[in-house]
Amino acid sequence: MTPIKTPKKLIEVALPLDAINVAAAREKSIRHGHPSTLHLWWARRPLAAARAVIFAQMVNDPGYERHLGRGVNKEKAAVERERLFKIIEDLVQWENTNNEEVLARAREEIWKSWRETCALNKGHPQAAELFNPDKLPAFHDPFAGGGALPLEAQRLGLESYASDLNPVAVTINKAMIEIPPRFAGRAPVGPRIPGDKQGRLSEDWSGAKGLAEDVRRYGAWMRAEAEKRIGHLYPKIEVTAEMVAERPDLKPLLGQKLTVIAWLWARTVKSPNPAFSHAEVPLASTFVLSSKAGKEAYVAPVVEGDGYRFTVKVGTPPESAKDGTKLGRGANFQCLLSDTPIEPKHIKAEGVAGRLGQRLMAVVAEGVRSRVYLSPTELHEAIARQAQPEWKPETPLPDDPRNFWTLNYGLSKFGDLFTPRQLVALTTFSDLVQEAIENCRQDALTAGLADDGTGLDAGGSGATAYAQAVGVYLAFAISKVANIGSSIASWMNDRGAFRETFARQAIPMVWDFAESNPFADAGGSLEAAVDKGSMSVRDLPKCGFGLAVQQDAQTQTISSQKVVSTDPPYYDNIGYADLSDFFYVWLRKSLRSIFPGLYATLAVPKAEELVATPYRHGSKEKAESFFLDGMTHAIHNLAELAHPTFPVTIYYAFKQAETKGDAGTSSTGWETFLDAVIRAGFALTGTWPVRTEGAGRMIASGTNALASSIVLVCRKRDAGAATVSRREFIRELNAVLPEALMDMTRGGINSPVAPVDLSQAIIGPGMAIFSQYAAVLEADGKPMSVRTALQLINRFLAEDDFDHDTQFCLHWFEGQGWATGKYGEADVLARAKGTSVSGLTEAGVVESGKGDLRLLKWAEMPRDWNPETDTRVPVWEALHQMIRALNQDGESAAGSLLARMPARAEPIRALAYRLYTLCERKGWAEDARAYNELITAWSGVERGASEAGHVGAQASLDI
Repeated sequence: MTPIKTPKKLIEVALPLDAINVAAAREKSIRHGHPSTLHLWWARRPLAAARAVIFAQMVNDPGYERHLGRGVNKEKAAVERERLFKIIEDLVQWENTNNEEVLARAREEIWKSWRETCALNKGHPQAAELFNPDKLPAFHDPFAGGGALPLEAQRLGLESYASDLNPVAVTINKAMIEIPPRFAGRAPVGPRIPGDKQGRLSEDWSGAKGLAEDVRRYGAWMRAEAEKRIGHLYPKIEVTAEMVAERPDLKPLLGQKLTVIAWLWARTVKSPNPAFSHAEVPLASTFVLSSKAGKEAYVAPVVEGDGYRFTVKVGTPPESAKDGTKLGRGANFQCLLSDTPIEPKHIKAEGVAGRLGQRLMAVVAEGVRSRVYLSPTELHEAIARQAQPEWKPETPLPDDPRNFWTLNYGLSKFGDLFTPRQLVALTTFSDLVQEAIENCRQDALTAGLADDGTGLDAGGSGATAYAQAVGVYLAFAISKVANIGSSIASWMNDRGAFRETFARQAIPMVWDFAESNPFADAGGSLEAAVDKGSMSVRDLPKCGFGLAVQQDAQTQTISSQKVVSTDPPYYDNIGYADLSDFFYVWLRKSLRSIFPGLYATLAVPKAEELVATPYRHGSKEKAESFFLDGMTHAIHNLAELAHPTFPVTIYYAFKQAETKGDAGTSSTGWETFLDAVIRAGFALTGTWPVRTEGAGRMIASGTNALASSIVLVCRKRDAGAATVSRREFIRELNAVLPEALMDMTRGGINSPVAPVDLSQAIIGPGMAIFSQYAAVLEADGKPMSVRTALQLINRFLAEDDFDHDTQFCLHWFEGQGWATGKYGEADVLARAKGTSVSGLTEAGVVESGKGDLRLLKWAEMPRDWNPETDTRVPVWEALHQMIRALNQDGESAAGSLLARMPARAEPIRALAYRLYTLCERKGWAEDARAYNELITAWSGVERGASEAGHVGAQASLDI
């Protein structure tokens, strides 16, 4: 068979990681216009990273001819590589998301590389099928999820296909890549919003702007119509003379009727004290309403005999208000009337019996540029109780105690997560979607849009399909309202805002919840949800083909001859199907008539979902086996189907990293996933740690969780791959990893890898060796496991060669940290390391006396230290003096210090990486921070050294 010539792609050689990571981290704070505001999805990849990865996956590395056995000018290749880096650096900036000049440059490079590849394979027997120089291969993501990857492929000029088993994910992808291009360039058909202050100054309806405007217009109609029908359930609150008598601060508002933003409720149970067993007492986790400086407010319960009432006061809350009636973690409370402890079993029994109640604690209203916290009124509580829903979701919540905590308290169906008033509002909005669609269809016909009666699902583009498209985005707005409009949403007293239902990837039990007003101009309102969704639609790509379908990744054939980048489920991290039911039950009510096949079932399909969920499979072992087998089939599918010219890129994110002995950083999910990739027939040609969380946040959390998504770059393994022994594998690791480690820590052709990512980045070249073979055989002839291979790769990081004093400090720190140990033990260790306690004391790295010894912390080291006159300078001392200078005096001072000991620059960096890895393994978050901050500030330290006038230091750094 004639071999296909496959030039190495840029992603297999080099990436400007710093630029990608900075842009990806920054994107976390972008809200207006970001696709994530269209509909919630868990663990969505940053657009910047997706765009950069797909571009680098398709563009030839400038040195590719060398990989094909040809000569190449290395200097020229380096210059060309820097040019491509600059394109990526521009491409990942949020401001350039729709910058046509930047996107055009990127598309031009993709086309250039594609034509080079076609030219290389011009005489190949499959040239006509695989290498058409006039048509780019299409893109496919078989685990499309939140849609970041298909969206960015479309933005880069590729036909984009998205598939997922989850109907909510499929609908999100349809809304992002399929619908906007179909209706691009059309003017809105809906009537202008009465009194619209925006007035739409521009009549530019290019791209999806007209569609976005219609979403806004029909959303405004829905809001107005809903208010006519159920607005009486959401009354304003009047500031009365009685209120002012209790709260003089309310005097400026006397007589005003304020719009309510939120009603704050506490769940209640009957008191376990027999004397008060008739009373329903509150389960309140806090009585603090606002902890903002100068705007403090709190609930003050007033006990009156065998009853109580709530009043709201302003000013500094008493200490007792902070914990409400809570006594400890979980469902541990005390009776407000008798101080009797209320045990979890009592609350669970009351909940399962359907006797959980609720009591209004406070009302949050709109003031003049601030929140106004008011005492509850009987009227407002009575009106809330008037609501009588005619329908509620009966879909049962999963019996998954890890992620769904409400079942123990009687909230066992999705409908139980909403108050009656919330159910009335959501049902009303859902019913109005159908009316809005019909209104839009009629308006489209009046505007002259032809109609063949073909719906959106059948590929229609006339009035019916257009109206249904608008309906999809209106249904999404209801999802956003539901996310804040459930009894799992709560009030953040430090921010004066709602904490949404999915503040985390689970549904917890919330004791005191915040009920939003969907007609207020605030978070949780329908208007805010529609407006945010409309802004997102406006900025979606205006051209290109897109198609999203429901398919099982294990059996799909869509990937055939396509570029593939995908973000599969992460072992047992997130139960997407279970969580998605929260939205599915509402989307189905609005969209079943539009997508009858997609919303045919009562709940999201779960049996084939590739997540290792123990409750679903009966045990942890069975769940792991299910995940491994299923993921292996799905990825094998990709190995067989994907276009042979391009590597496949697969994202993987860590959770709950664990360490055992010298195994380094590992996790069951990571090992299982890697095993699936290798079993599927892939060899790894690279791994890239792409930041999705700030390092500071991850370190501050004190966990061993990793701060990155790892992008695996995969090629189909050669069918004739050899088998090697463990000894041969280790020999190759020893030959390859030193250079790879140097490249990662010093920069090389890539950005330097931060310490927090090093143990993951080094996996790339290590697993590239392991995965190229059919098997690596142990001494007993059995194939080496992925876990063992990872242990051997991780262990490499620990094999450093420092001076004797530093070796002692390293070993002592690993065992004792900064704690005091016995002098005798230190003396034995010092001798073993070729040093002495007296020498260590003279070096200024330890303090000993009275039979004890401890390492000196960086903060204890002298500010007047001079490395040029110190006769004994271990790397340990130099590193911690650098940390002291950085923390006390800044980058310039640290640079000036480094400039006076240029020969120690590389050992200092190596030791900082080594100590970060050690601290991460031990869970010493605060210590890890110091080492990570030094490395991440290294470029600034370098500038400080240069400014100090020491050219020698600059040359030795060579970052």
